[in-house]
Amino acid sequence: MIRFPIADGARVPFCWARAARIGLTFRPIAGADLPFLSALYASTRAEELAVTLWSDAQKTAFLEMQFQAQHAHYQKYYPSADWLVIEQAGQDIGRLYIERLPSEHCIIDIALLPAHRGKGIGGALLTDLIGEAAAAGKSVSIHVEKNNPARRLYQRLGFTVTEDKGVYDLMIRLPG
Repeated sequence: MIRFPIADGARVPFCWARAARIGLTFRPIAGADLPFLSALYASTRAEELAVTLWSDAQKTAFLEMQFQAQHAHYQKYYPSADWLVIEQAGQDIGRLYIERLPSEHCIIDIALLPAHRGKGIGGALLTDLIGEAAAAGKSVSIHVEKNNPARRLYQRLGFTVTEDKGVYDLMIRLPG
């Protein structure tokens, strides 16, 4: 079941200066976004699947199954989260899933289409999010795959590994 806490198409009002300067807007996911979100998910796994001997049809079926499982898991275990599509110049370019807990801001997922990676967008989003959390005296947490190239960005922004979770590391950025 997909939860849409804000009316479909409504913009989410954040006071994120860096994101605004580079033209980013956010809106809650809607049912019509599922194909985009699935393709975005697939783009994050392309390099990993490139080394398999699977056919394109097998890869597509696997990725769709994995996307559906991930999406259902996130919806079930993070019921109060904001599920956002990131837009720039009227185009969907990524997703940001975040749950603002009493003690921390938990980044459930952040992903950008390949053409928008490495251009400072993730850094701007994360810096704004860190500032929002710090203003409330909260830390920011994210689970990061050990081989994720964005890991270097998280480290530059002050995230440190606090727990080894197997394939993932829990990284936390303390306030201040």
